[in-house]
Amino acid sequence: MAAETRITEPGFLLLEDGTLFRGRFAGPRGAALLPAVAEVVFTTNMTGYQEVFTDPSYRGQIVVMTAPQIGNYGINSEDPESSAPQIAGVVVRELSGSYSNWRATGGLGTWLAAAQVPILQDVDTRRLTRHLRSVGVMRGVIGAGEQPDEASRAALEACPSMEGLDLASRVTTRERYTWGDPQSRHHIVAYDYGIKRNILRLFGENDCRVTVVPADTSADAAMAEDPDGIFLSNGPGDPDAVAYAPDIIRALVTGGIPTFGICLGHQLLGLTFGGSTAKMPYGHRGGNHPVKEVETGRVLITSQNHGFAVEGDDRSVKGAKDLEVTHVNLNVGTIEGLRHRELPVFGVQYHPEAAPGPHDARPLFQEFLSALKGAVR
Repeated sequence: MAAETRITEPGFLLLEDGTLFRGRFAGPRGAALLPAVAEVVFTTNMTGYQEVFTDPSYRGQIVVMTAPQIGNYGINSEDPESSAPQIAGVVVRELSGSYSNWRATGGLGTWLAAAQVPILQDVDTRRLTRHLRSVGVMRGVIGAGEQPDEASRAALEACPSMEGLDLASRVTTRERYTWGDPQSRHHIVAYDYGIKRNILRLFGENDCRVTVVPADTSADAAMAEDPDGIFLSNGPGDPDAVAYAPDIIRALVTGGIPTFGICLGHQLLGLTFGGSTAKMPYGHRGGNHPVKEVETGRVLITSQNHGFAVEGDDRSVKGAKDLEVTHVNLNVGTIEGLRHRELPVFGVQYHPEAAPGPHDARPLFQEFLSALKGAVR
């Protein structure tokens, strides 16, 4: 077991509705106190905090962990979903003062401080989560001290709303790159709107090499890679703001190439075929969301992370007659999966590649692989 040496000072989280939550600002000795302004969301994940904090879908958000103690197994070099923490700040009830795990390479507090990410502890996260569930997610500012000062209030006022924000353009790769064995049987072109590494790992494990391209790559450029299929990744922000994507996707799929979208990719498929999306009151974030497969009635326990949803119900996608609903959320009835009625195109709102998390939906990758050009059927 290893311990982290750190100091704590008074800190706070101020929400845009004026609600104040006090805590202590945690960091290793000598770390700077860096106030953070962003949308405040919560996740119900019990484990996997490193994967959450490095998931590009959390870009531009302060994440509240509902599990009471965070950091007890440290961090490692194998689990990150991207090269660095993506979140703007973290709020917890208790940051563990020590960590113990055979894979651990360091402590969570030290790791976040090195990435300039503030972590506020000793907060009543139960009360905070109940407030966000009742009122809805909103912008907030983490700052040092007992009370917010004018600078903190001004920063909060200047923070943009998540609605209308294209964050996919900020997190996407700037240059194409490849992943997997060059001799793999299948070749996937993946549009990077904020892709998670475990998606790439799963493609690699299933005899696929992946060419990852920037979010605004033209359809012609993508098809010039001679792919067997197209993948549309997860990502942060408002899908309506990724205005360049639907035209690209439409040009790709009308040629009949198998296409699979996850999370933001799923939402963009909805928009491509005439659907619409809407911001949810507090979103779905966590590893225990029940989803029903419409055709069979089978229930999957899924991992999710999204604040927007495709509009419609269990019978139809609003405005998109060419799409049929394949999955629905059992808690609130939102669309969790869709499929084109004629083309080999489908998407899911949840994360079948969850790590850690439930693996109920892993067969969706096999469904996509079976549709690829050259696949044995």
